[in-house]
Amino acid sequence: MFSSGGEAARSDGRVASPVLIPKRFVWPHGGRNVYLTGSFTRWSEHLPMTPVEGCPTVFQTICSLTPGYHEYKFFVDGEWRHDESKHCVNGSYGLVNTLILGGEPDHLTEASSAQISSVSNMDLDNEAFVRMVRVSDTTYRALSAIPQADLEVSRCRLSDYMFAQTVYELLPDSGKVIALDINLPVKQAFHILYEQGIPLAPLWDSYNEQFVGVLSPLDFILILRELGNHGSNLSEEELELHTISAWKEEKAHLNRRMGGFTRASSRSLIYCGPHENLKSIALKILQYGVATIPILYSPSPGGSYPQLLHLASLSGILKCICRYFKNSSGLLPVLQLPICAIPVGTWVPAVGQVNGRPLVVLRPSASLSSALNLFLEAQVSSIPIVDDNGSLLNIYSRSDIIALAKDKVYARVNLDEMTIQQAVLLGQDSYNLHEFNKCQVCLRSDPLFKVMECLAKPGVRRLVIVESGTNRVEGIVTLSDIFRFLLG
Repeated sequence: MFSSGGEAARSDGRVASPVLIPKRFVWPHGGRNVYLTGSFTRWSEHLPMTPVEGCPTVFQTICSLTPGYHEYKFFVDGEWRHDESKHCVNGSYGLVNTLILGGEPDHLTEASSAQISSVSNMDLDNEAFVRMVRVSDTTYRALSAIPQADLEVSRCRLSDYMFAQTVYELLPDSGKVIALDINLPVKQAFHILYEQGIPLAPLWDSYNEQFVGVLSPLDFILILRELGNHGSNLSEEELELHTISAWKEEKAHLNRRMGGFTRASSRSLIYCGPHENLKSIALKILQYGVATIPILYSPSPGGSYPQLLHLASLSGILKCICRYFKNSSGLLPVLQLPICAIPVGTWVPAVGQVNGRPLVVLRPSASLSSALNLFLEAQVSSIPIVDDNGSLLNIYSRSDIIALAKDKVYARVNLDEMTIQQAVLLGQDSYNLHEFNKCQVCLRSDPLFKVMECLAKPGVRRLVIVESGTNRVEGIVTLSDIFRFLLG
C-alpha cells in the first residue's frame, strides 16, 4: 500500500526520502498554450507544456511524481480539457484523467499470465500496457507498448512528409504500363498477364475512350469457380466466349448472388491524378481495399483522352518513405521497435497480438479449391503453406492464379483434384521466368524499418514472420498492415 506522501518507513526507524518517478504527460490534440495540472500540484499550479520538435500539435512535459494514484487534466487555450483517449473518471474537478504509478515503472521482468492479468487494468507509466509475446513453450516476456508521444511524433512527421510529396515521386524514369481493351477475350487477357509477369491491368473502353476498371487475380478466381460449376473440368471454349466486358457484367450479377464477396464489382474506377499527394493515395488504397490505383493525366479540361502514366501502389509509397528517412530514422522513433512490440500484422494467437483476422495456413496436400475459397470467404490475399510441424514451406497468393495460363493449364485443371503444392510449383516456374522470389520472411525481433525496407522491394506485398531456427510460422505482415499502423 502506498502512503499518501510517498514515504516509506525503514527498519531502523528513519524515514526515507520520497521516491520520485519521472512521468511524461502528452497532449496530442493541438492548441496554442497548453498547461498541465493535477492532484500532484494540489490543482493550484499550472505546469507549461511545450510542443514536440517537428510536431507542433503534440505537447509534452515531464513531472517527477510519487508512486500511487494521481488525477490530472489539461488547460488548453483557456479551456479545461481531459484526454478522451485515456482513462478518466468524474472527480471533484469534473472529468479528469487518472494514472497509477508503481515503484519501478521502467523495469521489465518476465511474468506469468496471472501476473500480467493483475495489472491489466492499470494505466502504467508512459501509457504502457503489457502484452504477451511467446518466447518459447513455457516462457513469456512482457513488452511495454509504444510511448504515446513517440507514436504521435512519428505519425505526425510521416504525415507531413507524405502530404508534401506528390504522385510524381512514384513515376519511374522509364518503363511500360499495360492496359487491356474490355473487348478482349478473357482467355487472351489471361495469357497477356502471365506472359508479361503482371498480376493485374487497367481496362480501356475504346468506344467511350476512357479507363473503366481493373482486371485482377480476383476476377480469374471467380471465373475459375463459376465456370468450374458447369462441369468437372474447364473447357477452353467456355473461357473463349467471355470478353472482359461480358465478364464484368456477369461479375456484378455474381456479386449480388454471392452476398458481396467481390466488394468492388459495381463501383466506378478508383484513380488519381499526378498532382495528388502520397498520403491521399495511401488512404484511397486502404479505404477501397485495392492493390494499385491508376495514375491518369488528361491534357484537356474535360478529362477526355486520358493518359495512363503509372500504377500507384503502397510499395512505391513505402519506397519513397524508406529512402527519405533512411539516414534520419531517429525522426520516427517507432521505426526502431521490433515488430512484435507494435500492433501490426496478423499473428498466431499464442505468439502475438491478434488483429481480429484469422491467420490462415494450409498443408501442401490441401486442394486448390480450398485455397480459392479462403481467398474469397476469409478475404485474405495470401496463405502460408506449412508442414506438420507448422514450419513454412512456401506461400500461395491470389496473384499466383495467373500461373494457370502456363501451357493452358486452366483448360484442363480440376480445382478439387489439384493440390496447393502443385499450384505453388506452377507459380514458382512463373516467378523463375520473371526472376523474382515471392516467399519473403522476417523475424519477430526485426525492427519495423527493416521490415519496411523489405516490403518496399518491387513485387513484395507481405512478409511471413517465422521463428528463428525452426522456421515455424508466427504471423504475417502486409503492406496494408504497415500503412494502417503508420497512418493511425
